[in-house]
Amino acid sequence: MMTIFEQINNDIKDAMRAKDRDKLDALRAVKSALLLAATDKGSNGEVDDATALKIIQKLVKQRRDSEAIFTEQGRADLAESEKLQANIIEAYLPKQMSEDELRGKVSETISKTGASSIKDMGKVMGILSKELAGKADGKMLADLVKELLG
Repeated sequence: MMTIFEQINNDIKDAMRAKDRDKLDALRAVKSALLLAATDKGSNGEVDDATALKIIQKLVKQRRDSEAIFTEQGRADLAESEKLQANIIEAYLPKQMSEDELRGKVSETISKTGASSIKDMGKVMGILSKELAGKADGKMLADLVKELLG
């Protein structure tokens, strides 16, 4: 099975052959971020898929935030470019869980851990963050945990 990094490299080659400029730009940004992570202090020179998913999630979030800012400023051209890149990069993430699926998982984890108040949020978030890495938006997850513990 191919790692995410290998998949990105293959897709960069395909985008180059197809002369797909937008896809190429988006994938090169991902590759660059992955290479930076691989050369960080304490790294073994490789990026595992779990780390790659976190990086990809961060890149998608950055693109979505930029898109919102450009839209507010009336720069539809730049907003569209950010949206396109976010959609291309997002394809490498596992299918995101819906709010209902997430709510069920949060409730189940709260029951399992015996969490009873907002003081237990860290314990619940720690478990869920590991379990749902790449499958759920962190902010939505935190909001649901707060709501169900509060």
